[in-house]
Amino acid sequence: MTSPTVRRRRLSAELRRRRVQAGLTLSDVAEELEWSPAKLGHIETGIRKWPSVMEISALLRLYGVTGGQREAILTLVRESRLRPWWTEYEDVLSSAYVGNEAGAVALQVYAGILVPDLLQVPDYTATVGRALGHGEDAVERMVTAHLKRQEVLEQVQYHAIVEEDALQRISGDRDLLRAQTTRIIEVASGSDRVSVQLLPTSAGPHPGIAGPFTVLEFDEGEAALAYVDATQGGVIVEAEEAVASCKRVWSELTRIALSPETTLGILRRMALLT
Repeated sequence: MTSPTVRRRRLSAELRRRRVQAGLTLSDVAEELEWSPAKLGHIETGIRKWPSVMEISALLRLYGVTGGQREAILTLVRESRLRPWWTEYEDVLSSAYVGNEAGAVALQVYAGILVPDLLQVPDYTATVGRALGHGEDAVERMVTAHLKRQEVLEQVQYHAIVEEDALQRISGDRDLLRAQTTRIIEVASGSDRVSVQLLPTSAGPHPGIAGPFTVLEFDEGEAALAYVDATQGGVIVEAEEAVASCKRVWSELTRIALSPETTLGILRRMALLT
């Protein structure tokens, strides 16, 4: 089953479409059901995260949706209300991002000076957690959450650009560097769904210096999203032009980064030399 986060977004879009198709405004529906316009607006934009089956049934009656179409939408409601595993780890990860990551069909990831999350070995994740100021309990939870997230690599097309600097920053710990480069090699060479490109320091300043980001693509004709990371918590970007801007930066980064084949060769030499 796809992510409840993605289910909620699809539900909101479907309800907006059905209302417009029925020729009704937000005010029309709110007046008929004796709701506030804000309540309906929150359902249609996803702000109201867990609408009830009873509420959506009322909307569908008003919109004239019956039979199999009605049941399909109500199934979407039930699935959108599930509490996924990542809600237990909101202190150490972005639930909004992971919810979308879990439902994506393709991820394009640039993590800046860090090794991307889905490629990290546990010791690297723990090192990052401590650098962020987490205590040991939170670090352990962060490692557990990252390992769980990495299961998505079995079902998604994954393309990551790894800064050479991200690996150089752990060059003082030879065991960690060996483990981390070996992990990237195994993931990148073990599946045709995974592609990794190394961005050498010699490439100089590039568009990615604005910060880490991920482009997420979905099936069923759903628009792509972007996630832009930040110190105080990242944001999900939905605006078409903003997502297109991230895609343009991604395209430039893939152009200047080393090819996947060259990347694997360099990583193998790094692993042997450490």
